[in-house]
This record gives sequence, C-alpha cells and structure tokens, in this order.
Amino acid sequence: MRTANLAEEIRELNLSYLMLAQRLLLEDRQAGMFRLGVGEDAADVIESLSPAQILRMSSSGMVLCQVRFDERLLLELLANHEREPAVASIHAAILAASRPVENLA
Repeated sequence: MRTANLAEEIRELNLSYLMLAQRLLLEDRQAGMFRLGVGEDAADVIESLSPAQILRMSSSGMVLCQVRFDERLLLELLANHEREPAVASIHAAILAASRPVENLA
C-alpha cells in the first residue's frame, strides 16, 4: 500500500512539474529555461509535449524534476533566516545562473 501511495505522489509531482515547465517555457522561454535550469534541447522537448505524452511521462515512476540546490552554499542561502530574504534570493539566483546548464533531452 505504501509503495502505491509513493508512486501516486511521484506521478502527481511529475504531472505538476511538466505542466508548469511547459507553461513557463511557452510564456517566456528564456526566463523559463533559467527558472527550470534546462538548456535549449530540453526546452524544445518540454514545449512540444502533447497532453498524452505529459501523462505518460508523469507515470514513469522516476522523479523528473531536478532539485537545483546540489551545492551547500545555494541551499544555505535559500534556507538562511538571518539574512534579508531579498538579498539571499538574489545571491542564490546569481549562483544558480553561474552553474552550467545540463541538457536533459
């Protein structure tokens, strides 16, 4: 039962992520690519997905979104409550933008 619940939660996460990713890219491609941390190739694929493909991909059992705070400094900036939130967000955005984008396609 627990495995079925986890599979359903992964499916819901993937579905929400793919729908949001596609919307971000269709509304403003460059900003969407930055926010998602994807390159041109991955953006092309995400933009072209049909609703049926999105549903099929969301049911893959793998978490499709990538957490972008692999680096400890970036995670600490986003979680640090002592800093001014706007300054921490700007610093985190600068760090995220300076990281190389990996193509997922």
